[in-house]
Amino acid sequence: MRHFLFSLAFMFTAALCAADRPNMIFIIADDVSWDDLGCYGNTAARTPNLDKLAAHGRRFDEAYLTASSCSPSRSSIITGRYPHNNGRASELHQPIAAHIPWFPRLLREAGYYTALVGKHHMTSDQSAEGEKPQPEPFDLVDPGNEPGNKGGHATWVKTLHERPKDKPFFFWFASLDAHRDWDGDKDWQEGLYGPKHDPATVRVPPFLTDDAATRQDLASYYNEITRLDYFVGKVVAELEKQGALENTLIIMMADNGRAFPRAKTRLHDSGMKTPFITHWPAGIQQPGTPSQSLISAIDVAPTLLELAGVPVAPTMQGVSFAPVFTHPNAEVRKHAFSEHNWHDYSAHGRSVRSEGFLYIRNNRPKEPWQGPADSVRSPSYEQLKVLRDEGKLTPAQADVFLAPRPPEELYRSDADADQLTNLASDPNYASVKVRLAKLLDDWTEQTGDSAPADISRDMFDRETGESLYKRKDNSYRGTPPGWDRDASHVNAPGPR
Repeated sequence: MRHFLFSLAFMFTAALCAADRPNMIFIIADDVSWDDLGCYGNTAARTPNLDKLAAHGRRFDEAYLTASSCSPSRSSIITGRYPHNNGRASELHQPIAAHIPWFPRLLREAGYYTALVGKHHMTSDQSAEGEKPQPEPFDLVDPGNEPGNKGGHATWVKTLHERPKDKPFFFWFASLDAHRDWDGDKDWQEGLYGPKHDPATVRVPPFLTDDAATRQDLASYYNEITRLDYFVGKVVAELEKQGALENTLIIMMADNGRAFPRAKTRLHDSGMKTPFITHWPAGIQQPGTPSQSLISAIDVAPTLLELAGVPVAPTMQGVSFAPVFTHPNAEVRKHAFSEHNWHDYSAHGRSVRSEGFLYIRNNRPKEPWQGPADSVRSPSYEQLKVLRDEGKLTPAQADVFLAPRPPEELYRSDADADQLTNLASDPNYASVKVRLAKLLDDWTEQTGDSAPADISRDMFDRETGESLYKRKDNSYRGTPPGWDRDASHVNAPGPR
């Protein structure tokens, strides 16, 4: 009966005319930290188009990912589920369990024209016995590249221009900026993007070294963000030209933090906090007012489905943040959970954000959290190694190499934005730690999470970032060791 009612609701929604439902454009950046945009206070980063969207829309200041890792993060967004509840997709490059619906498919079945243009990095697992493949979620899939632009955004405007005009649309626009190796530098067109960023003006986080090589590394990263911003501006201009901007909800976020040490793959804000900008003239009240409402990446799917009048799939674990469009600080959730699994290196960590605190539990504390292999191969990491070998690292910089790590970390985010002072052993915060640890325990049980004895092993050297295996060796690209012992977590409903 539930399936029958669900299908009836889809048929009813599909019958609605396009004018009754908003168009939606979801823009996802690749490896961009929340505080590297102008509208989030970075005066050195040049992002005029994103800043304008924030100024006339809604900027979310407390938006968090479920994973600071490309494909697990994206898979979590598109299914509305925690990474460890998506089958093998909790680890990098792994597929989503085939029976789990993707929200663009639900939109498509309800009459939306859907397209993914740019980086995909999400697959459905067709290998599991008895799994029924999901219908295709997108009418169009396009890598979005052209000669002179490998950023995934070259055909965004073309997609808008060529869309069917008798349907509402949902576009997943996925930039490859700002993923290393800085293709934006190679394809830079000063006439379009303006001058390149001056290394002297970039903001150097306290856990990196302040030297010429690191500053140039950051400046090249900023260039990638500015190139992305340019194409966001082109999309907005095309919407205005078509008269479609008023009823188009634009969401911009990132899949994880910058690919620098102590950012990407980290459970700290430098890896897990995301920029989150929304713009929707017809739907956002008090435009320009930022929101402090806590939201999670798994909330995107139920929000867009609700706004489209499409029933939220029972598999989804997120909640709709649609009330925040009307009331900037409406409370839609009290806690946000995140996880760190294999991404180039063996890892298993979990965290919860609540009451202005971040609590982290590390189930593999013997190894450092130095960052992914592309970060380890970066000039910024090389400069940290120079200071390490000279014995000149600050405590914030030394954290990149710290091993063993503390099994528990606790930070007061409002007073320690970079989360450098671990309060887990501070008796003044003992009750907070107990409370958050209990929240994490409950979430672990409710979502069927576990810390298996065998997890996927390092595929790269932690000191050099070089591969430990030949590329043709797929030993650890398949099912992570130990995963098959208990797959009950795949179907866990989980807390919202």
